[in-house]
Amino acid sequence: MSRRVKKPLRPAGDRPKGARPYRGSKAERPAHRPGGKPPARFSASAPRAPKPAPYVPEPEKIVAEPPLPTKVQTVVVTADENNMRVDRFLEARFPGLSFSHIQRIVRKGELRVNGKRADSKDRIEEGQSIRIPPLKLDTPKVGGTLSEAATKTLQALKDMILFEDADVMVLNKPAGLAVQGGSGITRNVDDMLEVMRDAKGQKPRLVHRLDRETSGCLLIAKTRFAATALTGSFRHRSARKIYWAMVAGVPKPKQGRISTYLAKEESEDDTIMRIAKHGDEGASHAVTYYAVVETSAQKLAWVSLKPVTGRTHQLRAHMAHIDHAIVGDPKYFNKENWDLPGGIQNRLHLLARRIVIPHPRGGVIDATAPLPPHMLQSWNLLGLEADRFDPIENAPEE
Repeated sequence: MSRRVKKPLRPAGDRPKGARPYRGSKAERPAHRPGGKPPARFSASAPRAPKPAPYVPEPEKIVAEPPLPTKVQTVVVTADENNMRVDRFLEARFPGLSFSHIQRIVRKGELRVNGKRADSKDRIEEGQSIRIPPLKLDTPKVGGTLSEAATKTLQALKDMILFEDADVMVLNKPAGLAVQGGSGITRNVDDMLEVMRDAKGQKPRLVHRLDRETSGCLLIAKTRFAATALTGSFRHRSARKIYWAMVAGVPKPKQGRISTYLAKEESEDDTIMRIAKHGDEGASHAVTYYAVVETSAQKLAWVSLKPVTGRTHQLRAHMAHIDHAIVGDPKYFNKENWDLPGGIQNRLHLLARRIVIPHPRGGVIDATAPLPPHMLQSWNLLGLEADRFDPIENAPEE
């Protein structure tokens, strides 16, 4: 049996550790005056913000390719290249250059910044002089006939596309597919994007990350221009991300804000994020808003989550912190003697549901991902209505 939550409940009963109801930011709270109305809370009944104008593409501009470096040359870092990593700088200047070649010339000290050796992760600054040795450019993987494996990879990527234009793609990443390579990972999105190099040899770039078992909206930049703009939007918190999850129990209050510090804790077998104190080594502030959408017999709740910050495992660690861990989470589900209801798969029930971000050329990108198969099965078993509108969409941005 399921019980639909018509309106968000006022804070009542014991509140989970680390959570507090949202009552508006300081800027939103008006000075008290007799008879004044309290500030509005974000809720399903709150008026929605007007939908931003969609991006309308303009004709693509043709940019001349830089000459190939057949001998030693010295270049000056431009304002557009300021604060880029050395390896990203080389990749941007010479799209056909392989990752292994970049690492090799940097490791051997053949590339120098203001006359000094540089590490591939060093940041460069506008006006610096960079000595570039003769480079061996790989043949761009465009044109001709793709191998059977590459053709299948390309089709798999196309099947994931939620939005695409000349600058940007939004993929619906399936649960279980890693975003980047690592120990024990044989297939990942970053490697798959090799088959989508353009006529100049440029490979689409990752703009942000999702955990391997998290499904949903993954933003990809198809050009360096777009990558710079979109990365800036994440850095300045102009991107709005909304996640859906199923958690154990029903959070009280049913809407709230979780604010903690998180620090990485590594062991030989695993890496997790632990709740830390301000000032602890490696601790970063993390803020998440949550709202209960529907419940099932007080044992499970469908929650909508809005991360303000973007820390590793933030949503998973925060929900476990308030004692409502995400169902199927192998790292953070910490409830003893708790059994999954029959028919629900023991897989991470976390979806990157929606992303709204300014388009690099004007307008906005607004993409929504459907529930993955294992979550859709759970929603159907519990009688939850997946087409309900989201009560957290008007949560604050800070």
